[in-house]
Amino acid sequence: MDACVAVVVGHICLDIIPTMDHLPEGKLSNLLQPGHLLITGPATFSTGGPVSNTGLALHKLGISTRLIAKIGQDPLGRIVREIIEHFDPALSAGLVVDEKSPTSYSIILSAPGVDRVFLHCPGANDTFGVEDVDYALLEKARLMHFGYPPVMQRMYQNEGRELVDLFRRAKETGVTTSLDMTYPDADTEGGRANWLKIFEQLLPYVDVFLPSFDELFFMLQRERFLRLREKTPDGNMQGEITSQRLAEFSSSLLQMGVKMAVIKLGDRGLYLRTADLSSLQKMGRAAPTIPLDWAERELWSACYKTRVVGTTGAGDATIAGFLSALLRGFSPTEAVKIAVAVGACNVEAADALSGLRTWEETLGRIEAGWDHLPLQLDEPGWREVEPGLWERRVSLRLENDDLE
Repeated sequence: MDACVAVVVGHICLDIIPTMDHLPEGKLSNLLQPGHLLITGPATFSTGGPVSNTGLALHKLGISTRLIAKIGQDPLGRIVREIIEHFDPALSAGLVVDEKSPTSYSIILSAPGVDRVFLHCPGANDTFGVEDVDYALLEKARLMHFGYPPVMQRMYQNEGRELVDLFRRAKETGVTTSLDMTYPDADTEGGRANWLKIFEQLLPYVDVFLPSFDELFFMLQRERFLRLREKTPDGNMQGEITSQRLAEFSSSLLQMGVKMAVIKLGDRGLYLRTADLSSLQKMGRAAPTIPLDWAERELWSACYKTRVVGTTGAGDATIAGFLSALLRGFSPTEAVKIAVAVGACNVEAADALSGLRTWEETLGRIEAGWDHLPLQLDEPGWREVEPGLWERRVSLRLENDDLE
């Protein structure tokens, strides 16, 4: 195996994406009415979920990658396998077949000017457990990335006992661990799980944690998040993103054991906060090449300007960009820029993978002077270290933390 290998574990599904780019911008909710026939274009079939989205993105970015996930023994499962094998036949070797469960699928309504709407069947993802992971494979890997436990039943039941056990066993192999979440419906079993309590048991075994702002807010402060969301037009929480709140959330994550807190902010960019030097040195085989360069950093990168066709898999692609940079020994400032660059490439296509470029092409776009969306941080301590990239000094951050 390649020394730069990553193993991506967890949720996989078949994404069915009708073409909707002919619709008026921002009008999807007005058109989805009972009894109304909504004409769409041809549907795109692609694999979805983090095993596919992040795993295949890592593969396209030149990282030797293996996938571990569960599918059913049905026509949708065969389509999932065929799509993955189109990228590389070896990538399907880790797919576990559950003869009693259907393959998971999502119907994704991605129209101009609005966030995506998902119709999702969890399927075989609900039966995924610790016995489905090849720990011998992890012993040879540098990184294990796991995604979407809130929509995998065994991962959130019993206060996350199965998920904690999986990460504990993974860390025993010496691999660096990485975790991504998804935002569950608050009224589902996964949405009602006590995620704060799960985090307290789980995060000591998680090196790199990469949730979105909404996911993290919901899971750390559920009732407060839901109250604010009810008062927000269209449930859009972008206006709640502040550097103080990000510092508060990231402090909680670092205290629970996370070494790198990477928070996805949608069109507000990407936020990174890291632990101290001694913690980073315990990360495992994908620890930073120069740990001192990564220690106690707080960065916020703006998004790059681009034409948004669809946002399916944008967060997963951003994660792949960050992890690729970490595995290649890049600095934290380079890693966050590369992460948002891969995310920007992703949204230039309707599906999760077609917009992605090679590693060299992605770096070329950055080096050519790719412009950022506006980002202005007026809070004390933040300074723009280069266009679109802001950093806060440790001393002022610690003073602010003491006041919280």
